[in-house]
Amino acid sequence: MDFNVKRLAADAGTFLSRAVQFTEEKLGQAEKTELDAHLENLLIRAENTKQWTERIMKQTEVLLQPNPNLRLEEFVYEKLEKKAPTRMNNHELLGQSMIEAGNEFGPGTAYGNALLKCGETEKQIGGAERELIHSSAINFLTPFRNFLEGDFKTILKERKLLQVKRLDLDAAKTRLKKARMTDARAAAEQELRMTQSEFDRQAEITRLLLEGVSSTHAHHLRCLNDFVEAQTTYYAQCYQYTVDLQKQLGSFPSSFSNNNQSSMTAGASSISVPTIPVSASLPDPRNCAAAGGFHELRGSSGSRKARVLYDYDAASSSELSLLADEVITVSSVPDMDTDWLMGERGSQKGKVPITYLELLN
Repeated sequence: MDFNVKRLAADAGTFLSRAVQFTEEKLGQAEKTELDAHLENLLIRAENTKQWTERIMKQTEVLLQPNPNLRLEEFVYEKLEKKAPTRMNNHELLGQSMIEAGNEFGPGTAYGNALLKCGETEKQIGGAERELIHSSAINFLTPFRNFLEGDFKTILKERKLLQVKRLDLDAAKTRLKKARMTDARAAAEQELRMTQSEFDRQAEITRLLLEGVSSTHAHHLRCLNDFVEAQTTYYAQCYQYTVDLQKQLGSFPSSFSNNNQSSMTAGASSISVPTIPVSASLPDPRNCAAAGGFHELRGSSGSRKARVLYDYDAASSSELSLLADEVITVSSVPDMDTDWLMGERGSQKGKVPITYLELLN
């Protein structure tokens, strides 16, 4: 018990001394070891990535589920690791009401039959919306959430530990300055060497984790492609469903047509409505690189010219910074990640992400 009390007192004393030191640094009354510019830039980029990931994820959730009460309910069920109860969405509820009304008025009547057809279409649109939400949650929201709850928490933990090591280093420097006796100076110098070594080691660990944010950006880009593909499929399905419904309603006798039928008919001859076949396979963005020749390049020992699509800032010394529209030489290196190639610009050489490139013939 006595040991625990002493340890608690020592920890409390260390915490208080660090708090005082941190306050003095803010007021400019104590020495502060500055991080190198590269590490500072990596920290800023990681923080920006975290903030924008949170914002994009939140707005996507609002887009997919506008009802805040249902979003809260889904959040609670997710935290409890239970499946949320299945409910009909707004399109499905509208479709169900139309079908019930159509049966009430009678399928043999023009109005009743039209309500039944509209109700079935609304249910189809509701099903397409359900598929969009499911696909977006798996391929877009989940990877974003995994970054915030996994990788970034690890970065935050190591960054806090780096802050502690920096405070210890600055405290050791201060004690060395105040030491007057020979023995005290020797002990202070030994402590300074130890704290400097621990700080350098923690700075390297933090830097390696922060450089991994580049891979996170590349992964989120693939997730963004998946999200756009899911939206393209959804809107194509909705368009086809409504076009088919419009054709069915147009087959009813003119005496049961709506008041705008004449104007719609008059303008129909001058308007060409495109048809999007839902069954047609949509291009997979993840296969675009292979279609452009990246797959063949990785399987050979040669090199190709490539045009840079967007600016890219190298996150480490092993990477090559890029400028939009410039042309570089790229080649494959054995055992390199499939999302990267080796790029060359004159005497400069480094890894480049393939999502920023377009191979030239």
